[in-house]
Parts: sequence; structure tokens; C-alpha cells
Amino acid sequence: MTGLAIVFSITLLVGGLVTAVATEAQQAAKIPLIGFLGTKLSPNHEAFLQGLRDLGYVDGRTVVIEYREAEGTFERLRSLAAELAALKVDVIVAGNTPYALAAKQATRTIPIVFVSLDAVLTGLVSSLAQPGGNLTGVSVLLPELVGKCLELLKQAVPGVRRVAVLWQSGASPHAEKDMLARADGAARALGVRLQFVETRGPGDLDRAFSEMTKARVGALTVLPTNVALIRERGRLVDLAAKH
Repeated sequence: MTGLAIVFSITLLVGGLVTAVATEAQQAAKIPLIGFLGTKLSPNHEAFLQGLRDLGYVDGRTVVIEYREAEGTFERLRSLAAELAALKVDVIVAGNTPYALAAKQATRTIPIVFVSLDAVLTGLVSSLAQPGGNLTGVSVLLPELVGKCLELLKQAVPGVRRVAVLWQSGASPHAEKDMLARADGAARALGVRLQFVETRGPGDLDRAFSEMTKARVGALTVLPTNVALIRERGRLVDLAAKH
């Protein structure tokens, strides 16, 4: 599923919930309140706002959006989600799996719309067909693509023998374990050795690339375990070129 398709799906889900809230709110003259647990730096953020505008909702006029951003610090997520729940927002938008898990812990009654790598594996929902509870959203199933990334690297650089796998821990342990296992299996099939390099966040990238250099890796792949690394993609490219 493409990024635009994901944003479109999420916007429709949120728009539907907001419409229901707005209908009830007309009687009480209340403007619907959306809790946004994620980052405004994502290119999908403006697309999300545009999607709301297309449905007739404008931030500050017909809806109000309360933002909470953890800035890559997972320890803050639970308290930030609790803040949104305490505000009694009408719906919470969760930008990725860690945000969604924090929101799920914070409330069992406020509707939560999420984007997740694998909503079932990470425990957000019981199944895709019948999610249950107060959560709905889009499951991207990115773990399925880990082996494909290694396959493309091997095609681009046929002689590569050692590949660094960069990942950020702490986001979603179950998804991380699954992706690491998939990467290892794909590497064995391709005759490639992997150098797993763990990072705790963007501030740890210089150390991570120094470790890769010492290991004499010939290529790099980044596991999609956290949006913080996606936001650093420009820096990742620069560091890869430098080393």
C-alpha cells in the first residue's frame, strides 16, 4: 500500500468518526476534538490535513487538533497518550505502532485510528477481519518486505557479501523480532552475512555507522521499525555516502 493510499484510508476513517461526533455535537455546540499522537514533520501530516479539508473539516474552525509528539523518546508515549485521553478527545490518530500501543493503554473507550506495521502481530487488534475494541486503521505489513529489500540490494550489488541491518529498538518488540528473523532467513537464502546494528535513536547514528565501518560491510538496509529513522532518511543517505 502506498503512502498516499494509507493517508487516504486514515483520513476517511477519521473523517467518518468526526462526522458522527459532529452530528451529536451540533446539539451541544461543541467542536469535535482530534488527538494527534505523532509528528507534524512527517510528509503525511499535510496530506492528512488536506484530506480533512476535502471532507469539510478545517483545524481551528470546524475541528480542533491537539498534538502530542514524543520526538523519538518512547518513554514519553504513555504519558502523552494519557494527556490526550484526559482531554476527552473524540478520536485519537496514532501515527505508528508505538503511538497506537500507547493510546490503547491510555483508553478503552475513545476511538483510535492507527497506522501499524502488523496490527495483529503487535497486539493492537485480535484480527484484521474482526479487530474488536476501540481501534481501527491500516496494517501496512512491512515485515513482509524485509526479504525483498535484501534481494534488491543483492541484485544492485551482486558481489556484496556482508550487509548491515540498521534498526531502532524499543518501538515494537514483537514486530522487531519478526523482521530480524525474516532478514536472517532471506540473507541465508541469498548467501549474504548480516551485521545487525541496533540504535536507540537519531543521536546514536554516528556510533552505528562507525560500527558498520569497522565491520567492513558492503551495503546497508534500514528496518522500518520506527518513524524516527524514517525522518532521518536524508542523514542516513549522507552518512552512508561518507562511510
